[in-house]
Amino acid sequence: MTLFFSTQCSFSLNVSGFPARHVIELLQTERAYVTRLYLLDQVFCTKLTEEAGKGTFPVEVVKGIFSNVGSIHTFHSQFLLPGLETRMSQWDSTPRIGDILAQLAPFLRMYAEYVKNFDNAMDLLKQWMERSAQFNAIIQDIQSQEACGNLTLQHHMLEPVQRVPRYEMLLKDYLKKLPEDDPDRSQAEKSLNIISMAATHSNTAIRKMENLKKLMEIYEMLGGEEDIVNPSNELIKEGQILKLAARNTSSMEIYLILFNNMLLYCVPKFSLVGQRFTVRTRVGVEGMKVLETSNDDYPHTFQVSGKERTLELQASSEQDKEDWIKAFQKTIEIFQQKNETFKSASKEVVDEVSVKELGKRAPRWIRDNEVTMCMKCKEPFNPLTRRRHHCRACGYVVCYKCSDYKASLRYDGNKLNKVCKDCYFILTGRMDAEEPVSGKKRGILEIEAAQVSGNSVLCGFLQHSTDRTKPCQRVWCVIPQHDALVLYLYGAPQDVKAQCTIPLLGYQVEDVQRSLDHPPTSFRLRQSKSVHYFTADTEEVKLRWLGVICKAVIGEMPECQTPDDGDLANETTLNQHPSNHSKHGSNMLASL
Repeated sequence: MTLFFSTQCSFSLNVSGFPARHVIELLQTERAYVTRLYLLDQVFCTKLTEEAGKGTFPVEVVKGIFSNVGSIHTFHSQFLLPGLETRMSQWDSTPRIGDILAQLAPFLRMYAEYVKNFDNAMDLLKQWMERSAQFNAIIQDIQSQEACGNLTLQHHMLEPVQRVPRYEMLLKDYLKKLPEDDPDRSQAEKSLNIISMAATHSNTAIRKMENLKKLMEIYEMLGGEEDIVNPSNELIKEGQILKLAARNTSSMEIYLILFNNMLLYCVPKFSLVGQRFTVRTRVGVEGMKVLETSNDDYPHTFQVSGKERTLELQASSEQDKEDWIKAFQKTIEIFQQKNETFKSASKEVVDEVSVKELGKRAPRWIRDNEVTMCMKCKEPFNPLTRRRHHCRACGYVVCYKCSDYKASLRYDGNKLNKVCKDCYFILTGRMDAEEPVSGKKRGILEIEAAQVSGNSVLCGFLQHSTDRTKPCQRVWCVIPQHDALVLYLYGAPQDVKAQCTIPLLGYQVEDVQRSLDHPPTSFRLRQSKSVHYFTADTEEVKLRWLGVICKAVIGEMPECQTPDDGDLANETTLNQHPSNHSKHGSNMLASL
């Protein structure tokens, strides 16, 4: 078999000067890179696909290995390289490249998908080279060709991972030599910003997939512990350590897992399929303290103290102890910084509305149809045993148990009015040791819909179902700005607890075949055995959701801007300009 590569037009590079030399280097490396992409796409991928068509091995294996390398090859061979070639041929009259790069650089975001899939591609490649003799023979035959330069397929596949940072470095060098008043500086700086963002997208996708993969491993190790597999959870440190008993001198081996928001104290449990643990206690990072302790019988000890539990721990060495303490201190510091930022951003609203103005002015009542559960105890409403009532102080919709209090309200001539338990103790100044929500710890779903809807990438009503044969339920869907890779599903726009969350990263977005049950405005999210069906009110609304979700599933953060005005309960709101929603949504869906 002989490899054939398309040739590019050539010309004499007779330009001079430092900026031009950097442009020549960019062009030369781009030519070499396109040749390498041709090798990956038109040789390796094509030959393996042809063989897969004979039934020797699954064609999905080839797709899983090469990901979107075909799109990358098309972009560079048909757009970027010809643009650079043409501009270099006109360098005497048009000595600039910033305009070309600024126009084409946004397409480099497609590298995030390739980079995110790279580890999986390497695993598949290794697996099938060992499993299939024909698969291995094709690869070995191509690698023996002169065009491969005695390099393996794995080596060539690494080049796209390194290419975007390479553009960033070349463009920085170009700008260093470019005079401040050069006409090309503005466009070159703009293109550098876009390329740097594309590099960040790739790195972010890698980190998120690695983190999600690790969360899945911990989830299995803990036997399906809830709330673990969530993109907002970030693993900081894990490992075995000794816990000293509080009442005697005994110790026991435990397993600690430190996340950005909580510490899991785990104990081993019997298992025939590898290490398994049971979570004994969760300790929140909020209010946590860590300090060194001195124990003559047990060296390398330190103490972790939280609201839920205090643990005295013994590390295996002084270095291990220092590593744990540093991990705790850094986690606590970052958590406190974020918490202070949140407090300062919300302090004005909480103080003036919830405390200073409470009872002094009539509140806006939350509408009955905006909630499906009590906004205090979070128990679902029903027409017989748990009906809706309004707190006259804060306007929340609560159940009869949570509204069985009365307090005088200044805005109503100091008359006694029905209020919720929280407002009663604030207005009367009495103290209550009992938690307002029956002592239940706050879970991942206990985020108020109104809180995230007002600061969201996209929110609105959709019909939802997890079973195609069952009728859909109308739900309020929100993708928050602070957690833009997660879809929250609420019963109504003012509910204080979500029905469920869908971590979008890794899901496949698909069109649903038109039927009586699923109109053309339907789509579905699928990951392994998990399937979610959605139906929008209109085609435009569907494409708006697809425009955001198709980015989130590949690890890209949707761009957030000022939301449109309108009633959140009546329409879908997208916090970005809607000019290209339809086109973007359909194109993204097609690419997936």
